[in-house]
Amino acid sequence: MPRFLFPFLFLLLSATGWAESRPNIIFILIDDQRYDFLSFLDHPWIETPNIDRLAANSIYLDEAYVTTSLCSPSRASILTGQYAHTHRVIDNDTPLPADTPTFPQVLQEGGYTTAFVGKWHMGGSNDMPRPGFDTWASFKGQGPYMDPVMNLDGERVPFEGYTPDILTDLAVAFIQEQADANQPYCLYLSHKSIHEDFTPAPRHEGFYKDLLIPRPDTYWAREENYEGKPEWLIRQRASWHGAERDFRIQDYGSFERFFQLYSECMLGVDESVGRVVDVLEELGQLEDTVIIYYSDNGYMMGEQGLIDKRVMYEESIRVPAFVHWPAQLKEPRRLSEFVLTVDLGPTILDIAGLEAPDTMHGASFLPLLQGKRIGWRDAFVYEYFVDPNAVQTPTIFGLRTKAYSYMTYHGIWDKWELYDMRQDPDQTRNLIGAVDYGWGYGTILKFVNQQLPELYPTVEQLDTRLTQELEALGGSRIPRWEP
Repeated sequence: MPRFLFPFLFLLLSATGWAESRPNIIFILIDDQRYDFLSFLDHPWIETPNIDRLAANSIYLDEAYVTTSLCSPSRASILTGQYAHTHRVIDNDTPLPADTPTFPQVLQEGGYTTAFVGKWHMGGSNDMPRPGFDTWASFKGQGPYMDPVMNLDGERVPFEGYTPDILTDLAVAFIQEQADANQPYCLYLSHKSIHEDFTPAPRHEGFYKDLLIPRPDTYWAREENYEGKPEWLIRQRASWHGAERDFRIQDYGSFERFFQLYSECMLGVDESVGRVVDVLEELGQLEDTVIIYYSDNGYMMGEQGLIDKRVMYEESIRVPAFVHWPAQLKEPRRLSEFVLTVDLGPTILDIAGLEAPDTMHGASFLPLLQGKRIGWRDAFVYEYFVDPNAVQTPTIFGLRTKAYSYMTYHGIWDKWELYDMRQDPDQTRNLIGAVDYGWGYGTILKFVNQQLPELYPTVEQLDTRLTQELEALGGSRIPRWEP
């Protein structure tokens, strides 16, 4: 549809009453939150009463994942509905191309008032307003935890205080300003918490100081833990993203304090969600407002000897997510379908009654939320491109099905990985880890066929599907970048 028709269409639909029936939408994005890091999910120590309250009355997305586990690429996928090989934000410094359609642009053209509050991050130090937003409040890059300089609609304004609190203040103010508006709004609240360097609010500092952080079984540098694992993973153990990093350099002091602070930062996120809910309740809008909660990626807490993210292990790519909309989704339940970052834009647009651009790779999962039986994916592609600032993690192309997690590595001569997710959810036994690639000539699949013939049909099927799915998305396992 030509863009000049959108304003006319909105006025026409307003006259029929349809525009007024469209819900307000609040999208809350958390940074680096693990899939299991809510007390709603019976986590052993984290306390998130405000988020729990929402999640318990929502459709909870049990199998929500990211398509690239790194801040900027993942955030670009959320906005564009595209995989990283298409939107081309493959690290934390690359800006999102200005001509790439995003769901906020479509909402804005369709009559929604749009606001962005928080961490943008795509494009390094550029904090200027981006297309698609009527209201803009952000900062440069990752932003500080204290006393940020915020760019408010193009004007830089210094603030005093804890950044997550300030972002919440701005979000609440926007909601209040829209209370009597004649058109719906979409608020994109993009937190910088709980990203490193972990700095909790002063009121929460020390809350978990006596907590003993349990090490997962795969944390330990034991022979059985690394049997069949790739060499790059073993070497990464002592790196910036490894469990044996020197925590003293960053003034954390220990592995314990590192994750105690991570946990303390989460307390501020929970309070932020509580404040958003409170203002909606005060305005009588909570039942009719759509609240979507998601994280930009997961986080390793010692699993496989790693911290941070980027890798394709479950703790890195799986995230907490739910949709709260009691007016329409009246029966809280848990949804066990693969929902991806690239699906968020199409879903939000579907909720708003708008058509998603054909540039988006994802699909609306609104019918799933409504309990409808529709054809849906039984597998998805994961991709990660080696980052010049963190070369210890290689380029990854992988396929996650309901039964298997298949990981292939490029630009490095090392073991690939295959896990039976039903029998081995902790990913301890690499089914193709015993294959000796030697110095022979040929593909890795050739060596699997020679040495594990009984497993070869499964590996070959997964490998073929990975290639087909990636090519269907316009990608390639041998990426060729235009100059």
